[in-house]
Formats: sequence, C-alpha cells, structure tokens
Amino acid sequence: MARFFYNLVFTLAIPIILLRMWLRGGSNPGYRQRWTERFAMFTFNGKANGLLIHSVSVGETLAAEPLVRSLQAAHPDLTLTITTTTPTGSDQVLRLYAGDLAAGRIVHLYLPYDLPWLMNRFIKKIQPSICIIMETELWPNIIRSCNKQQVPVILANARLSEKSAKGYAKFPKLTRPMLQGLDLVAAQHRNDAERFIALGIDDRKVDVTGSIKFDISVPKQSLAEGQALKVQWGESRPVMVLASSHEGEDDLILASYQQLLADFPDLLLTIVPRHPERFDEVAALVLDRRLNLVRRSESLEKGNLQPSAMTQVYLADTMGEMLLLLASADVAIIGGSFIEHGGHNPLEACALSKAVVMGMSDYNFAAIAQQLINQGAMQQTSGEQLTTCLRQLLERPELRMDMGTQGQRVVADNQGAVARLTTLVTEQLYR
Repeated sequence: MARFFYNLVFTLAIPIILLRMWLRGGSNPGYRQRWTERFAMFTFNGKANGLLIHSVSVGETLAAEPLVRSLQAAHPDLTLTITTTTPTGSDQVLRLYAGDLAAGRIVHLYLPYDLPWLMNRFIKKIQPSICIIMETELWPNIIRSCNKQQVPVILANARLSEKSAKGYAKFPKLTRPMLQGLDLVAAQHRNDAERFIALGIDDRKVDVTGSIKFDISVPKQSLAEGQALKVQWGESRPVMVLASSHEGEDDLILASYQQLLADFPDLLLTIVPRHPERFDEVAALVLDRRLNLVRRSESLEKGNLQPSAMTQVYLADTMGEMLLLLASADVAIIGGSFIEHGGHNPLEACALSKAVVMGMSDYNFAAIAQQLINQGAMQQTSGEQLTTCLRQLLERPELRMDMGTQGQRVVADNQGAVARLTTLVTEQLYR
C-alpha cells in the first residue's frame, strides 16, 4: 500500500517535475535535452549482461571513476552502462569516458523516473548482470524492478547520515522493503553500516569497505598545470580557492576576502561554483562589490591563462578543472559547508597537500571530516570565524605545509576501498 501511494504521488508530480526542468533549462540547456531517456525510450547499443552503474550527479560520477576503471580492468568484455540524473553529471561522464563511449565499452543514459512501468522497461532493455548504485541514491522501483528480473543490487560506497537515517525511519513501510531488496551494502564507515542495519537490512548483507573517495589518483598533468598557474600569477602571491560553492556562500567568502585585503593586498580568490547555471550570478556578486574580476572562460578564449596583478577574483566558469585549480591554491575552502548542504569532498584538496578549511555543515562527509580534523589536516569554522581562520593560515606558511602533509598522509593511509569493492562485485557476478 505504501508503494502504491508513492507511485501515485510520483505520477501526479511528473508535470511539475517536467515544468521545473524546463524552467531550469533556461540557464542550463541540458535540462531540456534527451527527455525520452527519462521515460525509458531509447535504443540500447551495448551488450546485455553488463554492469549498470548509477552515479547521480557530478560528485558521485567523479568519485565512481576509480571503481569504473577497476571494473573495466577486471571485466574488459562487459559493457558498463553509467546513468546520471543531472546534465552536469552527464557532462562529467562524457568528459571522463569519451574514448570508451566512442568505442562502445561504456554507454551513458539518464536514469528514468522511478515509476514501475518505466523502470521495468529500462531494466529489460539494459539486461544488466548487476546494478551498482553509488552512495545513497535509493529509489524503491529500480530496486524492485531489479529484484523481479533477478538482477543483484549493490549499494556501493554507501553512506547514511544521521539526518538521512531519521528521514528513512519516518516511512518504514516504504523504505524497509526497499532496503531489504538490496543484495549488498558496501558501507564507507561502521557508523553508516550500523544505521543501515537499524533500518532493517540483514547485517549479513552489510560490509564496511571504506570510502572510494580516498582512492584518488592526482594526474601529474593537473598538478603541473596548477603549479604553472601559480608561477604565472606570482609564486609569492597567496591564492585561496573556494571549491564547489552554493548560493549564499560566495557572498560570505567575498566579504571575508575584502577584510583580508587590508593585510594581504595581493591575495587572489578563485571561485568555483558548484553549478554552471550560477556562473553569471556569481560574477554579478563580485562586480557588485567593486572587485576586479576575470572569468576563466574568457581568459581561455583570448589565449591568456594569467590574471593580471590587478585581478582580485578569478571565476572558474569552466567544467572539469577542479584538480588543476586546487593545485594552484595555498588554501582550499570547501563549499556546501557554510550553508545547510552537508559539504563537498575535501579529499581532493588533501591529496594535493593543501591546507583545507570547511564550514560546520559536514554531514555528507562527517566521518571523513572528523578524521581530517583529528589528524590536523583540516580546520572547521563557522562563517563568523572564517576571516580569523583564513588570516591565521595566510600568515603561517609552516602551518599550511604541515596541514597539507597530514592531509596527504590521511588519504594514503585509507586507500584500498576500490580493490575491496571490485572483489565484492566480482563475487556477486559469478555467484
């Protein structure tokens, strides 16, 4: 009965969802494209009995790359179908796997809306051997459709915050059958595993594999290009990077930046908005504060990567360059953490040996954040104390260096989740 009402409400909401997508398409045209895939109307060009990996959006797609590469190496004859729900996630898939997509080793699609007739048709077309869902993107009907068609479902790199667990617990008649339909939960941490078990999953289906986000491989090219940018801007010039910012955070960091200019007049702030539809909005915020702005897209078009000495804010209005831009930083500020969004991944900056600052909202990375804080690799601060925190880091290069060293060590010490997950997938594949 609970699933009946879920399906009824979801069906009635489809016109609203489509209208919202059309409106969002005004700033990001991707929302108005490939709608047929969202209704499971497509021609599947891959091989049956491959692997289906749902990676939702940008963060999950980037995090899943080491696992995708490992599964490709372990099972080169299998087609990997990677699904997302957002255009930005789609763009990441197209960027990361261009060669594999062209060769047919990987197929990319939007995941259909979670209605039984759509999911049944989708799974019948793909005919996967296994469905791998990244992190917490759980939908009742895709799991039920896989169960009906005898497709094992693995929740990989699974995390479940206390807040999310409480949300699931409010609807036990819907969520309990859904969770029991999972064949394996590969949890990031023991706390995540315990929350899944408390919600009704058999503890024999739960394995703590660690977070694949630690399995970061920093491309030498990104590191070299980031360091080259730093040299071009002036090696002695301090650089702060605000990574994956959301509405409400840019203005907060800009206010702090203006206070810091009194002590660090040549300080450069690079802002990397999380969503491309906000590029113009952030540019307007910078100009409203009468700060000198350079947009990376414009500087690339003109063949000049270097802001002048007069440039105060560098707006990274491009995609797929986060590692490069973090590599140019002295201090990395993690977005999504100064509003109630749960924070974004701080491990990329740690892998690059950067001093990392995060806001107080960290529920998406609570265990990782606490580990980094305990090891002296990251500082956590409120918006009110942000300027003081940043000033201390800018004044003390030895502290930044020590934090960077500790961060890199934490990343190295916790790697191995990808290998463990690949083994579990292989075991499930040949069971």
